[in-house]
Amino acid sequence: MTVLTPNTGRTLRWIFAAQIAFAAVLIGADLTRVLPSLLSPSDAPNLTQPIGPGDQTRRYAPADLGPRTATPGTRPIPSTTDMPSRLDFAAAEWNGEPVITLTGNIATGDAQRFADFLAAQNPSPETAFLNSPGGSVSDALAIGRAIRAAGINTEMTATDICLSACPYLLAGGLTRTTDAGSLIGVHQHYFGENTALPAFLAVSDIQRGQGDVMRYLAEMGVDPLIMQHALVTPPDEIYILTPSEQRDYALITTE
Repeated sequence: MTVLTPNTGRTLRWIFAAQIAFAAVLIGADLTRVLPSLLSPSDAPNLTQPIGPGDQTRRYAPADLGPRTATPGTRPIPSTTDMPSRLDFAAAEWNGEPVITLTGNIATGDAQRFADFLAAQNPSPETAFLNSPGGSVSDALAIGRAIRAAGINTEMTATDICLSACPYLLAGGLTRTTDAGSLIGVHQHYFGENTALPAFLAVSDIQRGQGDVMRYLAEMGVDPLIMQHALVTPPDEIYILTPSEQRDYALITTE
């Protein structure tokens, strides 16, 4: 039988107090990050409002984003009524060529799921149609690199969205096409930093993540200056790129 001595009791109380303090740090850090948006929510227009040069910032709430109604015959696979909580991959034939669609939020682990899905495709797809509100940055970069390595083109139809981390999937295409009416937007990312880290370490993680993104864009032939819009747009808002900006930053290669 284990006997608890006074020293053991003090140690257990110290461990318990330390656990409570650690939990308080985590909760406090999360509140610090979330409270500003709760106390002062974005007053930007809704995402559905048309944009114009100089009027391109819109509210961004992934939970409220669902696929917009597609015109019949404009996509290889009909849109679903709900935006999947993680990327949904599907293969089809479109205009006589094999294609795939990537629809939904980009969740952690989707890069490996996509690699497995892509390896099973025969024949290999020519084009990937995108429709996503974003999600995991690291998975988006990995999927984008897989798309480029496979020589796949990326495309968006008029009713598709590609926000937050999704433009990194678009950038991976060998050729990149967007129809008028599609929405492509960027904003700040979290990069999954540990909120319990000291501030200087958290900032270091963020800077490292931004460096990874800029290096990736350069690899894909996209002007990293596109990040200037992301860096000044808070996570609860999204900066919608105009067609001319998409061309100027070489995010798209054809119109």
